Amino acid sequence: MDNQRDIQEIVKKVLEAMNGAPVPASSGSSYSAPAASGAVPKTAHVAFLTALEKFEIREYPIPEVGDDDILVKVEGCGICGTDAHEFRKDPFSLIPVALGHEGTGEIVKIGKNVKVDSAGKPVGVGDKIVTCMIFKDNPAITMFDLNKQNVGGADVYGLLPDDDVHLNGWFSDYILIRGKLGSTFFNVSDLDLDSRILIEPCAVLVHAVERAKSTNILRFNSKVVVQGCGPIGLICIAVLRTLGVETIVAVDGNTKRLEFAKRMGAKASVNFKDHNGIEALANAVKEACGGNLADFAFQCTGAPGGHSNIYKFIRNGGGLCELGFFINGGDATINPHFDICSKEITIVGSWVYTLRDYATTFDFLKRAQGIGLPIKELITHKFPLDQINEAMGVNLRQEGLKIAIVNK
Repeated sequence: MDNQRDIQEIVKKVLEAMNGAPVPASSGSSYSAPAASGAVPKTAHVAFLTALEKFEIREYPIPEVGDDDILVKVEGCGICGTDAHEFRKDPFSLIPVALGHEGTGEIVKIGKNVKVDSAGKPVGVGDKIVTCMIFKDNPAITMFDLNKQNVGGADVYGLLPDDDVHLNGWFSDYILIRGKLGSTFFNVSDLDLDSRILIEPCAVLVHAVERAKSTNILRFNSKVVVQGCGPIGLICIAVLRTLGVETIVAVDGNTKRLEFAKRMGAKASVNFKDHNGIEALANAVKEACGGNLADFAFQCTGAPGGHSNIYKFIRNGGGLCELGFFINGGDATINPHFDICSKEITIVGSWVYTLRDYATTFDFLKRAQGIGLPIKELITHKFPLDQINEAMGVNLRQEGLKIAIVNK
């Protein structure tokens, strides 16, 4: 438990520094969590990826909950592009594996040593939580690393190798959060289920925009291009809009997604299928930006050709955030002289998130809904756990936006 307590204390200090006010400590007897619903069964059902493009529902005993552990009844989990990659190609060599990392649920059992979440917020049976990073025994983790180190230096539930517990992913009806692994988690009982399912992908974009801001190019009055209007690009538009950026141009080849991009805050849209060649496309983007190339661009597709094209949309001295390649999608062809050097483009890469980004995301979701953005409408399809293969098919065929597994 020492490792878990150290991590919780570090995160608490980071959030206090960020918010300018102390994070309340647990008071044990003064905190009363809502009652958990229903008795805990002896076994849990897990959607196990046993082969390429094949999930099997397996049943495993629910283990004893240790003093540092949390047993969560899963309410829902979004399907991520990473899950789709693993489903089709197993790029991380994890099969057999319990996937699902965009999950949330209700605490039904909790170890006696667990009093607060990773931000120091009281937590107990009946509370709704999400998980973030698993730090294990990384001695390099310090308070400062929690500000800058993304999840690439850690693990997450839903992308763990299988072990004797098996309840390691959110595509299940129960998941065991283990304190001795260095797990981090947050009490998000003030958010509804759909908002909680969207926390993880939204954190990816909160992080990307923070990376973009580090260039000192992205400002309120910037003209911004977002290329790729899948869930990641659409959330990117929403994050920019909540920050006050008004001139946002969405680029995609899907008319329905471009229409939704405008609802999420894009001022204009460009369908690349309507233009023959990169020069014509770049001129269309320029026109959509009011006759000027973009000050900043976000490349949200996993297509190497998309990366090659994006430079043509950016003005001299502009900036680029590349976040579309979570896995190796292949090589992109650019001309370093024309695309980067002579234009003095400032480029940042973005890959998932930090713990601080997670905490910021909770407020982003409230703000987005507060200004009328249809953020929860990103979830277009919901399937029960036993239809996860069908759900993955809908996701791969791009028949919706965010596909979610929601337990009955």
